[in-house]
Amino acid sequence: MKLTKSALAAVLASAALASAAPLSAEVTRTTDDSFVSRNEVVVEATPKEVWLALISPSGWWQSAHTWSGDAKNLTLMPQAGGCFCETIPEVDEPGRFTLQGSVEHMRVVQAYPEQALRMIGSLGPLQSEPVTGVLTIVISTVPKGTRIVFEYNVGGPMRYEIPVISKAVDGVMAAQIASLAKPLGVVPMPPPPEPAPADEPAPDAAPADKPAAMAGQGGAAKPAAVPAGTAKPAGAPTPAPAAKGTAAPATAPKPAPAATPATKPAPKPAPKTPSVEDAFDDLADKPKA
Repeated sequence: MKLTKSALAAVLASAALASAAPLSAEVTRTTDDSFVSRNEVVVEATPKEVWLALISPSGWWQSAHTWSGDAKNLTLMPQAGGCFCETIPEVDEPGRFTLQGSVEHMRVVQAYPEQALRMIGSLGPLQSEPVTGVLTIVISTVPKGTRIVFEYNVGGPMRYEIPVISKAVDGVMAAQIASLAKPLGVVPMPPPPEPAPADEPAPDAAPADKPAAMAGQGGAAKPAAVPAGTAKPAGAPTPAPAAKGTAAPATAPKPAPAATPATKPAPKPAPKTPSVEDAFDDLADKPKA
């Protein structure tokens, strides 16, 4: 299962078909010897229905990306240490006889029914390279249905060029998640919002030709207060003198400051109940419900 030019063309064709589906697919990170592929889709099915489909890869994994050429030979044991494996059927035909073989695609390290599945393994052409691949699959409930996220984190020395192999692997993962989601009822995902033009003023900004004192106000601007000791402008009215025998109003006494209550020690937070989200805090872009 080498990544020949024809195989790469087939992979990229699968990626093109997957990109036509209402899902999100991208290579979120690359370095000189690693990359992260992230694919996301929302389906109408319940988390239980998604889980049951996920752990039955023979029903959705594409046969083109198997060693035997038939996805019916795939099995997955959703338990720690369980194998995502493929049987290579025996051959018994005239002039040729072989025994049954097998392939380990990945090994399960965490299975959280209806919420998450994490496996370690090098898929396809990566199996011949000294790399480590971690596939994290997260299932979460959203208002429109159930979100499925595939994040495949690959790192280590490899003989492939990262820009080429990362795009090829991301295309395969996009095709696989689209194949899983199709019978579950795919929910269209809205396109990302377009950024506002750089030269468009912010909604709250005042026009440049309007005085700051009038921004957001109607009518004429109020005159600024005259500082003490400054001559009054001509025509300004002079306040009438106080009548004789009239006492000046007394200044109201300031209220005494209220006594500051003794500071109480902050209560200790209640211990947090572990959740499946805690297990996936290491995701570069953890999905949110």
